[in-house]
Amino acid sequence: MIAAPSGTGKTSLVKALTDSIENLSVSISHTTRPMRPNEEEGINYFFISKDKFMQMVANGEFLEHAHVFENCYGTSKHWVAEKQHQGIDVILEIDWQGHQQIKKLFPDSISIFILPPSLQDLRSRLEKRNQDKPDVIAKRLSDARETVAHVDEFDYLVVNDHFEHAASELTMIIKTGRLLEKAQRRKYAGLITNLTKE
Repeated sequence: MIAAPSGTGKTSLVKALTDSIENLSVSISHTTRPMRPNEEEGINYFFISKDKFMQMVANGEFLEHAHVFENCYGTSKHWVAEKQHQGIDVILEIDWQGHQQIKKLFPDSISIFILPPSLQDLRSRLEKRNQDKPDVIAKRLSDARETVAHVDEFDYLVVNDHFEHAASELTMIIKTGRLLEKAQRRKYAGLITNLTKE
C-alpha cells in the first residue's frame, strides 16, 4: 500500500515502480469522480456512478472504500484476487482511511507513506498541475495536514524531494518485502517441505 497527500508525486512514482519491477501491478480503483483529461477507463480508474458505487458497497465488493473530496473511491476484491492468483504483487494507492481497513484484513501487507519535502513545495506542485481551482487547492493542503498526521501508522516513510532518489528507495522497499521470511516461505513451500522430510 502506498499513501501520500494529493500532489506529492505518488502516481508518477508508482508508475516508475511498475515499469521497472516484474510481476508488480497497481490496483485500478473504482471512483465516482469525473474523468480528467488524458485519463482512460480501466487504465487510471473504473469510472462509475454514485448509485453503482453504493450498490457495490452494499454487495461487499470492495476491500476498502472511502469518501474523499466529494467523490468515492474503492478497491475491488475480485480485481486484486485475480492479480494475486496470477502471481502478481499489487500496489494499492490509497488514503489513510483505506490503509486502516486493509491492515485489518491483511496485517502482513507492507505500507509506505510518501511525503513532500515541504508544504510550499506541495502547494507549488498542486498549482503547476493546473487541474484544480484555488479553493480546491486550499482544501487539498488542509487535507494534507490531516493525512500526514497518520504517518506513524505506516511501515515505511519516503520523502519525494528528488524523484530518482525516492523511486530508488521505493524499489528497495518492494524488493526487500519480497525477501521477507513469510513471502519466501510461501514461494518456496515445496522446497522447504522436501528439505524437512525425514
